[in-house]
Amino acid sequence: MGSSKRQKRLGSLFVNGLLLLLVIIWTIPTMGIFISSFRQRGDIMSSGWWNVFPHREWETVRVIDPRAEGLDSQGVMEIEGVTGTFEELRKGVQEGNTRVVWVGNRRIGRVEVQEYNWTVTWGFTLNNYRQVLFGRSFEYEKPDGSVEVVAGESMSRAFLNSLAVTIPATLIPILIAAFAAYAFAWMKFPGRKWMFVLIIALLAVPLQIALVPILSDYRALGLNGTFLGIWLAHTGFGLALATYLLYNYVSTLPRETMESAFIDGASHFKVFTSLVLPLSVPALASFAIFQFLWVWNDYLVALIFLGGKPEFELVTQRMAAMVGSRGSEWHLLTAGAFVSMVLPMVVFLALQRYFVRGLLAGSVKG
Repeated sequence: MGSSKRQKRLGSLFVNGLLLLLVIIWTIPTMGIFISSFRQRGDIMSSGWWNVFPHREWETVRVIDPRAEGLDSQGVMEIEGVTGTFEELRKGVQEGNTRVVWVGNRRIGRVEVQEYNWTVTWGFTLNNYRQVLFGRSFEYEKPDGSVEVVAGESMSRAFLNSLAVTIPATLIPILIAAFAAYAFAWMKFPGRKWMFVLIIALLAVPLQIALVPILSDYRALGLNGTFLGIWLAHTGFGLALATYLLYNYVSTLPRETMESAFIDGASHFKVFTSLVLPLSVPALASFAIFQFLWVWNDYLVALIFLGGKPEFELVTQRMAAMVGSRGSEWHLLTAGAFVSMVLPMVVFLALQRYFVRGLLAGSVKG
């Protein structure tokens, strides 16, 4: 008994330690991005995000003009109790908490006396979020000499476009997959098993290989660059997982309840709408979370099927445009990431109580 308890305790410690490690791995970079979203561009380029916490670094407390002090850069110099040649001082000579550094060349250089002190680099600003939400403002001078300020594109249209894409692209595959899952679980028809195997096999097919063929068909049908086209694309890409997930849940519903409904004369459609859908809310909600997050954060599918038209620009495309082609404005991406994260977090928190139940559906029989 003692050995068994010790093994259980060790197993529990291992699992808890592993979970703690995973939390730390995810939390540290997330915290870094969050802190960077409030920092100024110059601070981000010159120092790491961890510098906002108290830390020790070298601070220049005094600047000395070598010419005024009569220092001979050709020989050994003594400055503030620190001795060294020009080459050594160029690299920095440290004595205790004091460091002397020669900055520049021999002729017009300067000497900096630095101390290793505790400091905090704040420099927080809301300007990153302001530019993301309301657009960047640009100033240009007219030929008559006057200056005009032009407001940049805000994220309001991109948010509305993302909602217009994400909501239908989440509801449509859920509805179709729910019908399919019920048919595979409770209806008998020829080729049912082979059709289900084919759907499961589609889970292993990368969606990237289907983008070009679908795009060619869309161009022939006139669906390219339309919301209907991207709705159908996301529906097709999400149907296999949705059908498999919902089948695992629907197939575990009590057989006695289903048979009683059939004996009372209920049709398959009546059973589906009155019994299966209300009882399958956990599974529907868990897939809704997956599909909503996938479509909301999608960039590749939207770029291919919607293109770069401003009237169809989504949140991910708007952020990519703000960062620039060379990524010089990537500090805006950190703020934009948390702005775009608000709605998915609301959806997840609203449906999270169904999440675990939906994922575990069908894993235990009886």
